[in-house]
Parts: sequence; C-alpha cells; structure tokens
Amino acid sequence: MTSTSLSVFFAGIKNNYYKNFTILFLIITFLNSCSTDNKAKLDKLKKQKSEIETQIAALEDELKKTDTSSVTDKSTEVSVIPLATQFFKTFIEVQGRVDAEESVSLSSEMPGTINKINVSSGDNVFIGQVLAETDTRVIQQQLQDLEINYELAKQVFAKQENLWNQKIGTEIQFLQAKTTKESLEKKISMIQEQLKMSKIISPINGTVDGVNVKIGQPVFPGMAAISVVNFSKLKVKAEVAESYASKIKNGNEVLLVFPDMNDSVSSKVKYASRTINALSRTFVVEVALESKKEFHPNMVAKLKINDYQSSAPLIVIPIKFIQKTTNDSFVMIAENGKVVNKKISMGKQYNGNAEILSGLNAGDLLITQGYDLVYEGDKIIIKK
Repeated sequence: MTSTSLSVFFAGIKNNYYKNFTILFLIITFLNSCSTDNKAKLDKLKKQKSEIETQIAALEDELKKTDTSSVTDKSTEVSVIPLATQFFKTFIEVQGRVDAEESVSLSSEMPGTINKINVSSGDNVFIGQVLAETDTRVIQQQLQDLEINYELAKQVFAKQENLWNQKIGTEIQFLQAKTTKESLEKKISMIQEQLKMSKIISPINGTVDGVNVKIGQPVFPGMAAISVVNFSKLKVKAEVAESYASKIKNGNEVLLVFPDMNDSVSSKVKYASRTINALSRTFVVEVALESKKEFHPNMVAKLKINDYQSSAPLIVIPIKFIQKTTNDSFVMIAENGKVVNKKISMGKQYNGNAEILSGLNAGDLLITQGYDLVYEGDKIIIKK
C-alpha cells in the first residue's frame, strides 16, 4: 500500500472517531439532562407531600377538638373519683428534739469525798431524797464541840438572866452571857447547813438517769455527780424561721412524727417565743408531749404545725389533674358518659393538693386516670 493510500485510510478512521465521539457526547448530555429534571421533580413532589401531610394532621387535630361530629363513636375508658368537701389545711414542717420539762444534773455543794451512794441508775426518787453523801467526820466533830459549849452558854445565860431579873449583877454580865449563847447558836446553824450541803439531794420527782461518781471519789461544786429526769413531763422543742412568726401561735395543732419509732402523736403548741435569735434568725416553739410511750430526751422529732385551715369545708383535689389555658384553669368531669370541662377557681396549695373555691360540687366525678387522653365531648366508659 502506498503512502497516499495509508493517509486516506487513517483520515477516514479519524473522521469516524470524531463523529462517533460527538454522537456519544450528545447522548450522555441528554441522559444527564433527563436525570437532573426527574430528580428536581421528585424532590418537589416529596416537599409538597410533606406539607400536605402536615396540613392534614393539623386539620384533623383541630376538628377533633372543635367538631364533635367528626369524633369516632369509640369510647375511651377512664377512672374517676367522686368529690367530697373537707377542711383544707396547710402545715409548716420543721425538725426538733424531745426535751424534759424537769431534768437536773446534781453535784455536791461543797468539796469532799463520796462515802455513801444511796441510789442506782433507773431508781425512782422523790423531792428531798438524799441520793449521795460526802465524808463529814470533821464537820461532825466541830458540831459536837459547839453543842457542848452551847449547853454551857445556855446555863450561864439562864442564871445571868435570873439574876438580872432580880436586879442582881451588872448589865454587862447579862449581855455577855446572851451574846455568847446567840453566837454559838449561829455557829451551830452554819455547821448544820454545811452538813446539809455535804448531801446530794434531789430537787424533783423523777428517775435516776445516771450515777457518775463512786465511793471514795473526790467531788467539788459544779462536778456532775447524779442526773435525774422526770420522764412524765416531756416536750418537743424546735427552732422555726422568723418568717413564720406571725403564723404560729399558742394552741396551733401539731402532728409530731418520730422517724426512729415509726410513730406519730397529735398535740398543740404550748409556747411560741416572741424573741427572735439575732444569730440564727429563729424563734423557739415548744409542744407538749404525752408520756404514755417510750419517748427519750434528745430523740429526733418532725413537727408539722398547722398554720392555715379553711373557714368551711370545700372541695380539695390533686393539682396534677388541673389543666390550664392562657387565662383559666379547668378540670375534666364525667357527666352522662361524656367529658365536660369545668372552669375552676383555686385557693391555697399544699403537698400536691389545692383548695377549690368555685366551679366544682360535692358528688362531681373527677376524671383521673385517662384525663390526658380525652377532650371535652368525648364519649367515655368509667372503669369499675
């Protein structure tokens, strides 16, 4: 084959290549154009579908709330409680402790050594009973000497007085005899007081709660030797924040709760201090406590002090069943197999409950379980 023939041959191949490439490029461009248009159309339709579904859902909800004719005939099962009137009370809760009205820690009134202990822990004692004594041998000896001198002084005075009455002797002799006798009387009285001070005597009726001394042990004034507590006169003391000072008065009802005993007792405020502690900003409240049970001083107690009570019985319902709109509050009531919204007016609230001032009556059936699943006008079935 000649060079001219080869040139013609390769030129033909080249022309066919460009022709085929152009056709392929046009096909690809067309396909891409079709694919882009379809994707855009699909995205547009999906967006329209989403918007339509949102509008449908909103319209269905609106119709369900306002158009009872569109509500299905299917009834919803709910639970109800019949409403009754009662007094509404609120309480102030504080922590306190048990204390004894009469509790003493006794010590000897003068230094000495214990030589006699007359009681043991747990013994019942009475006012004036000698619980323990210190060694008084030195004092006793002094008293004996004074008594001997006193007997002599009495005799001398008697004779001088007799002579003085008969106008015999001098006034000085009479006065000296009288002064000596009276001086010895005062000394004997002082020694007898010292003997009394050597004894540890109970000033109250009660129970010995502790004996902290032993025979032969030195004691001195101020040293706690024997404790006596009157367990028949107990009280509960608590410190209350000054913000409640105007609400707590003598006679307020109190519920005393004893967590350690799993027990509670009803009582009343016996005393509410009118003095505010400058450091803690609190005031003291005391509550009487019956002694029939095994209460112990310093035992923890929770005080629930009644600070408010409604003037008359009214409806009280749990706050969780109260629903609110922008301006009003309402609850759902079951009437004739349907849900009825009743607008209410609330008063005070405490411990999850609220007093209802208006809107409800005794005997109304408050929807409890299922109240969040129904709307006004819905048909309901009350659970048995």
